[in-house]
Amino acid sequence: MVERSERKTARMIRAIAVLLRNTTWKCGKVERLVVDYLTKQFRTCGRAKIPIREMLQHFRLSGKRKSEFLDAIKRLEKRHIIKVEGF
Repeated sequence: MVERSERKTARMIRAIAVLLRNTTWKCGKVERLVVDYLTKQFRTCGRAKIPIREMLQHFRLSGKRKSEFLDAIKRLEKRHIIKVEGF
């Protein structure tokens, strides 16, 4: 069971996040950070697609905070705020 979750985590890190909606209503702190980062990248660079690995490096996450970040990505995808491609 542990190997399966590690494989899913590795696949999630290699995926790309695409911003669908710029809303943070009823979102937590980590979800707001993700949406704000994606919005800022879209406004400055014109990129709507950002690799999740790049966001992990930008926020300098590891350990428990990394798993909280990946859970936030999954919650945002469930709410149709972002889309994860290549997962």
